[in-house]
Amino acid sequence: MSQDSKPTKAAAGTVAEPSNFLRQIIDHDLASGAFSQRTNLAGEPIPSIITRFPPEPNGYLHIGHAKSICLNFGLAADYNNQAGGARCNMRLDDTNPVKEDVEYADSILDAVKWLGFDWGTHLYHASDYFDRLYEFAEILIQNGKAYVDSQSADDIHTNRGNFGQAGKNSPYRDRSPENNLSLFREMRDGKFKDGQHVLRLKIDMAHPNIVMRDPVVYRIRHTDHHRTGSKWCIYPLYDFTHCISDALENVSHSICTLEFENNRPLYDWIVNSLKELGVFKDPVPHQYEFARLNLTYTITSKRKLLQLVEEKHVDGWDDPRMPTIVGIRRRGYTPESIRLFCERIGVSKADSWIDMSTLDQALRDDLEARAPRATAVLKPLKLVVENFDVSAKEACSAPRHPQHPEWGNREFHFTRELWIEADDFMKEPIKGFFRLYPPIGDQPGSRVRLRHGFVVECTGFETDADGNVTQVNVTHFPDSKSGTPGSNNYKVKGNIHWISAAEAIPTEVRLFDHLFSDPHPDSGDKNFLDAINPNSKETITAYLEPCMKNVKAEDRFQFERHGYFVADKTDSKPGKPVFNRTVGLKDSWK
Repeated sequence: MSQDSKPTKAAAGTVAEPSNFLRQIIDHDLASGAFSQRTNLAGEPIPSIITRFPPEPNGYLHIGHAKSICLNFGLAADYNNQAGGARCNMRLDDTNPVKEDVEYADSILDAVKWLGFDWGTHLYHASDYFDRLYEFAEILIQNGKAYVDSQSADDIHTNRGNFGQAGKNSPYRDRSPENNLSLFREMRDGKFKDGQHVLRLKIDMAHPNIVMRDPVVYRIRHTDHHRTGSKWCIYPLYDFTHCISDALENVSHSICTLEFENNRPLYDWIVNSLKELGVFKDPVPHQYEFARLNLTYTITSKRKLLQLVEEKHVDGWDDPRMPTIVGIRRRGYTPESIRLFCERIGVSKADSWIDMSTLDQALRDDLEARAPRATAVLKPLKLVVENFDVSAKEACSAPRHPQHPEWGNREFHFTRELWIEADDFMKEPIKGFFRLYPPIGDQPGSRVRLRHGFVVECTGFETDADGNVTQVNVTHFPDSKSGTPGSNNYKVKGNIHWISAAEAIPTEVRLFDHLFSDPHPDSGDKNFLDAINPNSKETITAYLEPCMKNVKAEDRFQFERHGYFVADKTDSKPGKPVFNRTVGLKDSWK
């Protein structure tokens, strides 16, 4: 999917009705012409609708970001072919060199591309605007709307007050514009230490919204930036940079999550103040908030995700149990399933919890029709066909996909020794167990069909010194092979899968579960580390059918009866795949 995709159609020739409040806002703005006839600095027309996705490169993107990506790029794609056009800008808000890294920046761009979106030539960085931001800060200083504060960080925090108490004016608040400008330029020129001065906006220290109590917009950081090097030793804060970047890029609808709702008055104050001073022209961007994604059994705090990585509770940012996009990709989720999930959960103004099963079902619905089938035995138990010759083998086949005959068949052999699932045998069967069990009293052992093979009858079993079953013995009926006329004469209730022991490929398989056993691991006063599920990862040696030997990394399959699996992106090697279970065939937590 790209921003040039056609808008969603409800029926031939009709555009789908607005499905959320954001579409209603955009439709209203299009109808009123609020953003029509706009041009860039060169006088060239620009789209009527411009959204943006502006993450900070200080960590890896997670599933919550995926919702924002799909929303911003999706809106641009849907409105692109309407009058005036639309696009989504990709911007990295790289204002804090202390926490940012090229690794994070590269991973962000890769994640957006993997999800299926393309920004074309519209990739921007907040650091592209450092010169302009500095220029605008000077304009605000010269017009008495910003001042240099020399209080310590602790004093600034204390004097801001709280929800029940107004803040106190800084003793430096009434410095003259000339004095402030001189100090700010000396800050820029590296004449002060980190923390010695900051630049604050002069708004209202008694404002009921604490965000508006003279917020800090520049601080000293004698740290090189990964893009601008040592050019700057002062850096703008996010709240100052973000709204100005939107205005410079002609963003029409600045869409963010609800936690930024309190910051919207500051967003408006900055862009409108600069508009009044002749920097920007109408229409300026406007911020709209939507509910963030709250997914059960998951945390999306960057700080807590970093803690999981640094304290080695997980095996890195791309651990398949992590909610990072690199993690869910390695787990085996597809871009299509993530987009489908985001479409299903919709967009609203009210926070709510989405159950993890919704994400899992989106993957099942995506892969059901397009994932090839394969056989895997995860808990191997040897099955010996006593009346089948040791050196004999019988060719068998199964469809690669039951709904896609054009995909052809998988070929394998029936031999004397096979692997079956340990769960398919019981020494003493419970009621309703229709798989393998031995003769009991004067009753013969059970009969089952070995899928795509023969009907067999259990004759007995063997155990080790501890009484554990090590082998199940059966006899087969030569005229019962699947697909032959004689097979119709056998009516059995049990149908189990198997793999020839001679052909089986021993393979490492990782079975993943929720990383947390609590659906809300960090709610309230909980310590999220206490909710880590000790059984969230199990590594086993399974047996796969012979056609699986040469699969490639990120190839996905439905292992019949077990669920959807992917060849691990990192650890799979040619001829030696490693598989991750993405999701079972049904929600095992219900």
